[in-house]
Amino acid sequence: MRKNQIQTQVRTKTIVRKNKTLIFACAFLLFAAFTANVSSLAARTMTDYPVVKLKSLDKITARTETFEARVGSTVKFDSLFIKVQSCRKSDPIEEPESASFLQIWEIDESDEAQWIFSGWMFASSPALSPMDHPIYDVWVIDCLSEQSKDKKDDEVKNPEEPDEEAVDDVPEESAEDEAQDMGD
Repeated sequence: MRKNQIQTQVRTKTIVRKNKTLIFACAFLLFAAFTANVSSLAARTMTDYPVVKLKSLDKITARTETFEARVGSTVKFDSLFIKVQSCRKSDPIEEPESASFLQIWEIDESDEAQWIFSGWMFASSPALSPMDHPIYDVWVIDCLSEQSKDKKDDEVKNPEEPDEEAVDDVPEESAEDEAQDMGD
């Protein structure tokens, strides 16, 4: 009987050792797959584009408007001012993604500028970095080359041309350098 117990213990230890080896091998493969996936994400190249296509929504009137804005320009949508700092798009062979660094502020009744949003917006995941405003929504649709097919030479539609005084009234804690820091 003693011999059977010893043989059973030896078999159990062998099975446990094989299972530990199998678990270690599976963990190693999962780690290797995760590392390869992360490195491929880090290697993803984004190309700068000069025009961003945005969509805006007035939640009260249900008015939506799709418009384009050049990088570096400021456009006005009702009481919002939208400054486009950057627009980047993944290469065609990569998973599709368009992202734009936007700075959005509002001029209130007392003529004071208040930041609404400053950061990257992603076309594929608008909820990842949303603009939080009770009346308006703005989101990125795509990054475009210099000309859209349906636009004339150098024509980029602005919903309203902002007046120079309001554009100069950017809130004090400007984050223009943040666009460069985040993208590089």
